[in-house]
Amino acid sequence: MRKLSMDELGRKSLQEFQSIKKNNIVMVLDNIRSTHNIGSAFRTADALCIHSLYLCGITASPPNKEIHKTALGAELSINWKYHASTMDAIEELRKDQFRIIAIEQVANSMMLPDFTPSKDEKYALVFGNEVEGVQQEVINICDNCIEIPQYGTKHSFNVSVSMGIVLWDILQKIAGIK
Repeated sequence: MRKLSMDELGRKSLQEFQSIKKNNIVMVLDNIRSTHNIGSAFRTADALCIHSLYLCGITASPPNKEIHKTALGAELSINWKYHASTMDAIEELRKDQFRIIAIEQVANSMMLPDFTPSKDEKYALVFGNEVEGVQQEVINICDNCIEIPQYGTKHSFNVSVSMGIVLWDILQKIAGIK
């Protein structure tokens, strides 16, 4: 085995990427405080062809050298929008017929392996603050809450890890990959 060169990877140009069809998923970042986690969200969104990011509350937005350091330029390829309030962002997404799902540990949450997404639905996935999680007022208006099963002594994943796990799982299910 050998590592592939950058040329062999066949990456799309920025123009090619912007013209391809994206997955019907919006990532809503609810008061994410770390610019590294925000940059990771952009990079993950690019890698998985996510439609867009909604940056809410204290979540920093581009241009930002710390976001760029982790995003590696993905902040230029992914559509994003800033909202001072996560509630306003969710209102807008609901008007556009998105199903609003918080990724959070709550009473009666659905475990990620039990979630069956539909190819025909649009999803807005809300990821919360590194310490406080998704705001309760936001949880109150969500259509559902998904929880990632965990088996160790810690009670949570880093938010950027949660993004990767959830998005990969949902896209794998939508694509029918086994």
